[in-house]
Amino acid sequence: MRYRAAILCACSMAGATFTFAQTPAAKPAAAIAKKYVPPRTAGGQPDLEGFWSNATITPLERPDDVNGKATLTAEEAAAYEKMVNARENRDRRDGGSAADVGRAYNEAWYDRGTKVIGTHRTSLIVDPPDGKIPALSAAAQKRVDVAAERRTRVPNGPEDRTLQERCLNWVTAGPPMLPSAYNNIYQIVQTKEFVAIVNEMVHDTRIIPMDGRPHASPGIRQWLGDSRGHWEGDTLVVETTNFTDKTAFRGASANMRLTERFTRTAPDVLTYTFTVDDPSAFARPWTAQIPSEKIEGPIFEYACHEGNYGMVGILSGAREAEKKAGGQ
Repeated sequence: MRYRAAILCACSMAGATFTFAQTPAAKPAAAIAKKYVPPRTAGGQPDLEGFWSNATITPLERPDDVNGKATLTAEEAAAYEKMVNARENRDRRDGGSAADVGRAYNEAWYDRGTKVIGTHRTSLIVDPPDGKIPALSAAAQKRVDVAAERRTRVPNGPEDRTLQERCLNWVTAGPPMLPSAYNNIYQIVQTKEFVAIVNEMVHDTRIIPMDGRPHASPGIRQWLGDSRGHWEGDTLVVETTNFTDKTAFRGASANMRLTERFTRTAPDVLTYTFTVDDPSAFARPWTAQIPSEKIEGPIFEYACHEGNYGMVGILSGAREAEKKAGGQ
């Protein structure tokens, strides 16, 4: 069932709510804290290769109803899991016709996980301590507002619609990589000179040079940014710059600097930590940490463009609306 979601078209999910994306049950905090020495590749590097899933129902930001509470007790975590899983169940038929249409894809298509992370933290964000994304600058808030306004008006062309609907980029695919309602698998492939990360969501592959080369010229901007990697002990550290202003992660500018850390903390756990640093967008840098579980592959292709009639329907409907408004 995990792989059925790979064929879903991104445009069809644009209206879905993914506040409580989910991660596999991570290992208890005591197990993670214990020093683990990962196996080595043939080249002597820590072996991070394989398929990993970051699915979890722990939200990125701490919900308002648990403000000031960094972690849940075991009993609270169980109750929270029960509540979220019931609320997000797409096989429910309560709430009337509008709610029913909103659940057009039933539960079989989802792979959001069912558990909070093993530490029972109430947010994936670990810094700031309040578990919230820091305040946006005026310029960043304007970018967010302009993008929101563009989504509400009758579109003149595909550029007025989201990157997800256009099958160009999905915010959870990253970088940084965040859990979502489905397609939470990524694959890591290593050589001495490069690390490749294949995302199930949108099926992008990031090629990360490990040879110390400098970043590309500031004039070169890419959907996934320009990544460079190095090892710090057993941790793969990836620094990414040169983003395009079209992705604008959580309101970030094209000058966002993203630092990711991948550390294998158990035979079947890869701890992924990322820090967003963009002084022009956020009041301060912020950091999130997400455990991923090693799973069996493979990843099936996310074929967003095959049979993607959503954009044709959206733009055709917009032109019909204009005709009616003009009395034609």
